[in-house]
Amino acid sequence: MVSLMNEKLRMKDVIDYHTGAIVSKTLIDKENGSVTAFAFDEGQGLSEHTAPYDALVYILEGEAEVTIAGKSHKLNEGDYIIMSANMPHSLRALNRFKMLLVMIKSS
Repeated sequence: MVSLMNEKLRMKDVIDYHTGAIVSKTLIDKENGSVTAFAFDEGQGLSEHTAPYDALVYILEGEAEVTIAGKSHKLNEGDYIIMSANMPHSLRALNRFKMLLVMIKSS
């Protein structure tokens, strides 16, 4: 496995699409938080769920619909949204998209 530490990388290139799938790659996983890259093929999504921590979703490329507590948000490349802890949310690829998920764990 190639280390990502101390190397210059282009964020969009950290993860690749796979037909009919959602792919994820954890970049940082620490006690206080994590950073994970995702690639969603068109039509793929995550059903409604909650997380015990605040999270930031940053769209690296493509287009996604993010629904938080029943309110839908269309996000494009360069957009981000912050999801509060314990709020029901879901994601759906309007077309292929890549995102960065930053979870902040706190007590």
